[in-house]
Amino acid sequence: MSTVIISFIAMLNPFALFLYLEPIMDDLSNKSFTKVLTKATMISAIILALFVFSGDHIFRNVFHINFESFRIFGGIIIFTFAFQFIIKGHKAFITMKANLDDLASEIALPFMVGAGTISLSILMRNTLDLPRSMISLAISLTVNFIIIILLKAFKDNIARKKFKVLFDKVMEISLRINGFFLGAIGIDMIISGLKVAIF
Repeated sequence: MSTVIISFIAMLNPFALFLYLEPIMDDLSNKSFTKVLTKATMISAIILALFVFSGDHIFRNVFHINFESFRIFGGIIIFTFAFQFIIKGHKAFITMKANLDDLASEIALPFMVGAGTISLSILMRNTLDLPRSMISLAISLTVNFIIIILLKAFKDNIARKKFKVLFDKVMEISLRINGFFLGAIGIDMIISGLKVAIF
């Protein structure tokens, strides 16, 4: 269960989310930002819980798609994102940012709910029973939320500008390091999908 939670948190990537949200943090009060992030987390929880509950039923019986195909595709997408994190760092998120008319929805989709987290939600259901799967999902999203809020609070409380610059550089390095782990998860999803599909 702990391994599933760690993988899910790595996939959610709170450090990358923090960097992505950083440009809009200055335009929102702490209360407004917390409210938007809470709403985004709730939207993500509802969507991901649906996949945890249904497993691969949606793919097999509704869309008539082999889940392994989605897993392979998800792995390719995750690897591509991870590669961009490693090569471009902070700029990877800036280039993917859309016009934020509905901020909470933009945060939830596709940065919290994507091919990777959907795949992990379905795999979580195949690995654990429903109650433990839901608990793991809730813990992962809660930890992700707390990390982002704590990072924002820490940055807001750094008084001197040079320390803020240092903090940004540390976050940038963390993003790149996280990209290696994220890339490994993506490759593992591709290999696992190919093994099941071929053998």
